[in-house]
Amino acid sequence: MQTSAGPLISAIGGTNFDGPGANGSAPSDSNIAVGPNHIFAAVNSVYQIFTKTGASVLGPKSLSSLWTGVGGGCATANAGDVVVQYDKLADRWMLTQLSSLSSPYGECIAVSTSADPTGTYKAYYYSFGPNLPDYPKFGVWPTASNGAYLATYNQFAGSSFVGAGLCAYDRTALLAGAATPAQICFTINDASYLPADLDGTTPPADGSPGYFVTSETLSSLRIWKLAPNFATPGASTLTQATPDLAVTPFTELCGGGTCVPQTGTNNQLDSLADRPMYRLAYRNFAGHQAMVFNHSATAGPRWYELRATGGAFSVYQQGTYAPDAAFRWMGSAAMDQAGDLAIGYSASSSSIHPAVRYSGRVPGDPLGTLESEASIIEGAGSQTNGLHRWGDYSSLRIDPSDDCTFWYINEYLKADGAFNWSTRIGSFKFSSCAPNPDLTIAKTHSGNFTQGDIGDAYSLTVTNAGGAATSGMVTVSDTLPAGLTATAISGTGWSCTQPAGPCTRSDALNPSASYPAITLTVNVAANAPSSVTNTATVAGGGEVNAGNDTANDLTNINPLGGALAFVTGYALNSPPLRNDFGGFVGMRFTVGSSALSVNALGRIFITGNSGTHTVKLVQASTGTDLPGASVSISMTGGVSGQFKYVSLGSPVTLQANTAYYLVSQEASGGDQWYDTGTVSSTAAAAVNTSIYSFNSVNWNSYNTANTSYVPANFQYH
Repeated sequence: MQTSAGPLISAIGGTNFDGPGANGSAPSDSNIAVGPNHIFAAVNSVYQIFTKTGASVLGPKSLSSLWTGVGGGCATANAGDVVVQYDKLADRWMLTQLSSLSSPYGECIAVSTSADPTGTYKAYYYSFGPNLPDYPKFGVWPTASNGAYLATYNQFAGSSFVGAGLCAYDRTALLAGAATPAQICFTINDASYLPADLDGTTPPADGSPGYFVTSETLSSLRIWKLAPNFATPGASTLTQATPDLAVTPFTELCGGGTCVPQTGTNNQLDSLADRPMYRLAYRNFAGHQAMVFNHSATAGPRWYELRATGGAFSVYQQGTYAPDAAFRWMGSAAMDQAGDLAIGYSASSSSIHPAVRYSGRVPGDPLGTLESEASIIEGAGSQTNGLHRWGDYSSLRIDPSDDCTFWYINEYLKADGAFNWSTRIGSFKFSSCAPNPDLTIAKTHSGNFTQGDIGDAYSLTVTNAGGAATSGMVTVSDTLPAGLTATAISGTGWSCTQPAGPCTRSDALNPSASYPAITLTVNVAANAPSSVTNTATVAGGGEVNAGNDTANDLTNINPLGGALAFVTGYALNSPPLRNDFGGFVGMRFTVGSSALSVNALGRIFITGNSGTHTVKLVQASTGTDLPGASVSISMTGGVSGQFKYVSLGSPVTLQANTAYYLVSQEASGGDQWYDTGTVSSTAAAAVNTSIYSFNSVNWNSYNTANTSYVPANFQYH
């Protein structure tokens, strides 16, 4: 236990302003998410969005206003237990709340449709039936192939506790606005877990399970690992990490109950010391992974740093911060890119009103110790009139703009009273943390290529998404697939090895700026496949995050003879894979002002496909098959991400200004295909919506324009 303050804290205080305040209920449930330009603050029944200087740009608005038209009480109850997240790798926002305080219970999730937190949201309701999913906590776990929003719950059936719910929601599907993104939950005979929540821009390794941690006993921690499989939910696994992690024995503040004193009143505050405090902040460093969190011990916040270096997590360091006799509790921990650890918390005693404070450490400090304490705001009032509830949780976040600045929110009072709490949002930064450059690359092309083409081109653009200018050499490399041959590569200011690169330069690239584009010119082989994927990478410049250094560009290639592929692009890996439906799925489209002559139909190939599928055109006005417009396609021997075509017996004419369905027959449990997602196409016709049918008689539309299941494709003149 640390009973004296360490050296003067090396963090510098920054912006400091009030967040949303009292709204007639308690506790505050105060938490925030931080994006490039905004602070999204939420409390138990309202949310408000600020600039980083404290100017309000939206709200306060009721939580339920984001769920208009969604059932389960989401649109009306304002039930609280709110959590707000910024998914930095997707540049999207998420708000969650309970659906109701009476049965049937559920969880409400809203995901922004863009990077703008004040814009539109896609809202969802997940039923928990008769079980209250109490005290929910969420974490972002963006692995490449099983990315999830992790969640934990303490579940109650009436007054009976029925176990902890450890859950994963399909991140890819939620970001895509899918109709019913999968929810995978396990219930265990335990309570009060925290889900791992990414800080920084380096995601967990692909395939890594999501981690959940709790203080299992007064001398041990327990970890569970959830590996979701959203394509086949029954194949998901939950595994307990063994053995439990031994920690220095502690006692819970107030025995987990109510005993925190305040000045000027005998009214005491709840400790919530029977559970770990939000968040379980995860960071993937070069060489190790780290997770930090805290809970309230008798003397002060007990905090931990867990580390994994190529294996299981273990306790790297731990400490209890009690520099004087004041009570410190309701904390939240996080770690910046330099490994500086901070904890924000409430502080109170018989001689002070509840205050919002923080402490922290740098990697060079002795293990298990924090530096001196700093204040965000000292309270001017104490909570009275028998109201004991306080906080429930708070939130310490890292600013994605520099990966160094900490932002913290907690509650305080401006005057004695009950249900008159305010929240304070404050920032601070350790002087030793310097932002890094972070290079990204984008790769594009215009239109379809055609077999035998000469002089088609790709454009490659490098951008610095980090908080500091680059230093040293930056290198761009391109890996061309079979069927394409490079003939030249160049870009203003770039030094390129002909004809295919790599290209290099050493001039500094400032944050948020881009280098002049590189143009890569290619010839297309006469026997090139129907589509190819071109991959480009960037490296160097002093960056430390290599997780976003690759760009892929799917390119459709038209066959010789002038036939064109209608679908020119598809958001591969954006909608989730599925094979749980038996029937016909695809798209509805309307031909433009000129008739089309169709000579071949095709279906996308996904790794592992081996079945045979009927692909056909259907007249939308009658729901009947278009004569002569059906083929049987064997997926054996396909190329991942490319369409496999079969020619029609003779060309079929699609009439101008007429709607048709393009569908593929799928079998439940058979080949996988993509759930409804965005497609791009030529201007010859407009994609109206996704379409499906169980029996090829009754057809159902789903989703919006420019979306399709599978997808299928056709070639035309």
